[in-house]
Amino acid sequence: MNDISKPPVVNFLANPEKDHFIDGQWKPSLSGERVDSFNPANGRVLAKLARGTKDDVDVAVAAARRAFEGPWSRFTPHQRQALLIKVHDLIEKNYDELALLESLDMGAPVARTAGVKNWMLQVIMYFASQTMNCNGQTIQNSLPGNFTTMTIQAPVGVVGGIIPWNGPLMSQWWVVGAALATGCTAVMKPAEDASLTVLRTAELLIEAGVPPGVVNVVTGLGSEAGAALASHPGVDRIAFTGSTQTGREIIKASAGNMKRLQLELGGKSPDIVFADADLDKAVPGAAMAVFSNTGQVCYAGTRLFVERSIHEAFVERLVAFGKTLKVGDPLDPTVQLGPLISQRQLDRVMSYVSIGGKEGAQLASGGGRVGGALAGGYFIEPTIFSNVSNSMTIAREEIFGPVISVIPFDTADEALRLANDTEYGLGGAVWTRSVNTMTKMMHGIKAGTVWVNCYGVVDPAVGFGGYKQSGYGWKGGPQHVDGFLYQKSVCINGD
Repeated sequence: MNDISKPPVVNFLANPEKDHFIDGQWKPSLSGERVDSFNPANGRVLAKLARGTKDDVDVAVAAARRAFEGPWSRFTPHQRQALLIKVHDLIEKNYDELALLESLDMGAPVARTAGVKNWMLQVIMYFASQTMNCNGQTIQNSLPGNFTTMTIQAPVGVVGGIIPWNGPLMSQWWVVGAALATGCTAVMKPAEDASLTVLRTAELLIEAGVPPGVVNVVTGLGSEAGAALASHPGVDRIAFTGSTQTGREIIKASAGNMKRLQLELGGKSPDIVFADADLDKAVPGAAMAVFSNTGQVCYAGTRLFVERSIHEAFVERLVAFGKTLKVGDPLDPTVQLGPLISQRQLDRVMSYVSIGGKEGAQLASGGGRVGGALAGGYFIEPTIFSNVSNSMTIAREEIFGPVISVIPFDTADEALRLANDTEYGLGGAVWTRSVNTMTKMMHGIKAGTVWVNCYGVVDPAVGFGGYKQSGYGWKGGPQHVDGFLYQKSVCINGD
């Protein structure tokens, strides 16, 4: 299992001890300590990461500040765009290596990591297009005398990017892409469970011509390096994706210098299926709204509301579909579900499966750890609970695993009430042929993104964001780029 015989990955992992990447160079942790990073498919140590502390963060932020105030500040929009296009081309050239490295590091099947190639490249090109859109306005005024008034936009400065383990290869670009487009610099803190693709990308950025210090990577524990980055007085903005609990701590830490924040936090998204839906599309759509990436997706549609008249039949079809999914070695191109990220996450998901049974939910399928040849990894069967109540723990709390809670409803009003009965508001979906029902749900679901007869579709030119305790700020679209800029007004006396 987990053959890494492809030369590029062998080259990168030939030395499994990985340092920070700061100011265009590999730099060991000042403490000399390391953190083990495990291959979730077999539980073995894959790499030993530098254990970053406040001192390492200080060094990285200082490098980012020098770069921000140095030659990088004189790059024109056209030069930044040309650079992003070079980055795009180099990432495309090395994508197979990055996809394989991601699968080894966090367990996503190669079918998934390779399958998002075009989308990720689209994200990079979107930010390349936005280099020319950092515009202000000339505004007519009523001031006495000969005055000209205008607004201009400028990069905020050093951005701290704290990204999750459930897809670092993709997640990093919401920070790196926008920083390169606007003229900001970045200090990235990837999750200790999956840092390798972020480190390798930073190395490729230098090869593409990104000046040293523009993008830096500090690895280590969130409670140490992540906390230091969130509270650092030299960081002007934090972009964070992760749990709501950690998001609250980042809000507190940001108060010291009034950092700007963009937070994508937890979710317990409703996925609503009406009796008139096209079930040939709704069944696989609803299943993969949760099972994709082994359920480790913030906006996964884990609360599946199904109209009562089709509840039993829908669950039967859902179970049948789940049994067609292959769980296994993420390097097998026929595998659809890989392992969970860690033993810790496996224990967490299994505890929720136990709680669901104790609270009276009916286990329709799955619920067990996968053994046999996969016994050393953190694998779990795709799991479906039926006849769940919206008050049960498995319907209230984010599990972050391949666990679906099917909740019956009778009317559209009831479905809407139940869908919004949550502290979260990241995503939601509706499956129906009725325009009236679609419109009612589209306007009524309180979430940052609503899908109709599909799930999880994201266009970087449109973007997505959270509501309620799912965070705030926006990823993608012009609003995302604006978050890396601040606006100033200018008043010119012409006399």
